[in-house]
Amino acid sequence: MAVLTASPPDALWATSLRRWNMVCWALFGAMTVGLVTSAPPGGSKYAALALLGSVMLCYAVLDRFPANPVVRPQVYLWVLVLALGGLAYLGSSYAALFMVTLPHYWMFARTPRASMGFLGFATGATLAGSLSRQGWSAEFFGETLVSTLIVVAVGVLIGLWAHSVVAQSSERARLIEELERTQARLSEAHQRQGAADERERIARDIHDTLAQGFASIIVLAEAVRGGLSDDPARSARQLRSIEFTARENLAEARELVASAQPPGPGRVDSGSVAQTLRRTLARFAEDTQLTVDADLADLDCDQQTRIALLRCTQESLANIRKHACASTVGVVLARRPYGVELEITDDGTGFVVGESKGFGLDGMRNRLTELGGRLTVTSSVGDGTRILATLPVPDGVGE
Repeated sequence: MAVLTASPPDALWATSLRRWNMVCWALFGAMTVGLVTSAPPGGSKYAALALLGSVMLCYAVLDRFPANPVVRPQVYLWVLVLALGGLAYLGSSYAALFMVTLPHYWMFARTPRASMGFLGFATGATLAGSLSRQGWSAEFFGETLVSTLIVVAVGVLIGLWAHSVVAQSSERARLIEELERTQARLSEAHQRQGAADERERIARDIHDTLAQGFASIIVLAEAVRGGLSDDPARSARQLRSIEFTARENLAEARELVASAQPPGPGRVDSGSVAQTLRRTLARFAEDTQLTVDADLADLDCDQQTRIALLRCTQESLANIRKHACASTVGVVLARRPYGVELEITDDGTGFVVGESKGFGLDGMRNRLTELGGRLTVTSSVGDGTRILATLPVPDGVGE
């Protein structure tokens, strides 16, 4: 997912302010040079220079120390209003200063209402100073009043347009910043979910492989301990089973640490899943001495389907070994119109399905659900148990 970046509104404001500073200082310098070289000598010249200097000083302080407690933006704008009125009264460069500082009302007032208010005060001060100097003359009405109102009208239109653009840019920057935060939160949530899914997968693989192998080793070891003196041949077979199971568990542990694809006893990397299930059932029958009736169709399934069927078989057989007290186990693997069906039944003691709290059934159910399948458990006390696992088969995969 692409990550969008944008400057926050304060950064946009600071960038615009720096650009205007360069322009304003150049124009302030030009106005100062014009007053020094063109204004006639006398008190009005020095008064005009003092007014212009006060504006420049306040602007410099505001630019250099924006957080100072004395010269705030509102203070600078009031100084500018008074300087415009004084220069208009003196007749010295007030029009140039008015046009140069026109953007400042929009930059420093921050809100359109405040900008319009300060601009109105500046216009009134300018007209009042010109009226005090010129009186109610044709020059005042024909030039000063009309030109000032035209400049103000143009400034208002440009200011409103600029404020709208800045507001849209700020809103866009805010939305992009919010989108970035949302993307970051989503990324963190995906990472947490991925870590949780990986922990669940590892726990399920450990339960279905290592834990079941260790449980088999324990049961076989107990049987060997009790039969060493009575049936040495059977004990020897059980010891071989213990060795074989321990080697399988070691291989499982190495592959789990290496984060390989979930392996299984007898390997299910290729070929028919029925062959793997036959070896698993044969070892189960040898270890438990139970009767196993198997009807396994030779199906060609993909890797994930083979692993899921094998894990369901291993978990079901482990539950039968530990809890069922059964004498006969039936396993049927068949191809149905809707996919592959694995049925495992026993004639054991059964249990109440709703009261089952083990990790095994939930792990089987989650594994099948991830592949679009379903697990159905049917059992009651004294009537045995039926485990039915169904999985869809992708198009093009046949028997």
